[in-house]
Amino acid sequence: MYTLARLCPEEDILLELSVCNRAQLFEQVALHLQQRYGLAAEPIARLLAEREVLGSTALGHGVALPHARVPGLSTPLAVLVRPSQPIEFAAPDGRPVSEAIVLLVPQHANAAHLQLLAEAAQRFCSRPFRQALRRAQAPAAVRRLLLEPLALAA
Repeated sequence: MYTLARLCPEEDILLELSVCNRAQLFEQVALHLQQRYGLAAEPIARLLAEREVLGSTALGHGVALPHARVPGLSTPLAVLVRPSQPIEFAAPDGRPVSEAIVLLVPQHANAAHLQLLAEAAQRFCSRPFRQALRRAQAPAAVRRLLLEPLALAA
């Protein structure tokens, strides 16, 4: 079973990322994945942007769950991002996004995709989790939050 904690090691937690908008966020995450996993950056940034055209992946409360199905990807990947300044994301509540978890899943991994989206939504919809996440100043602290059981994150 895939979990955010399993898919998002400290090296994939990017805090204070200098980006001004969604496109830059997608580009920087894609470059990170290229450097870390050897994935081609351009298709990943494009797939994330294309998914966003279908509707904003922002949940509200300053969080977003950008995600994409990636042909040729063998296992899901997750990158947690905190922009240095909140960015506009067309959120339903109009608030800019201050935390995002970018999920990439293999093209045909329907169950894994839905499971990861559900876990991310459950965690990020929890006010105590969001508050603890915003207080976390280092990737190790963020990772510890992701390792907490969902029942405790609620």
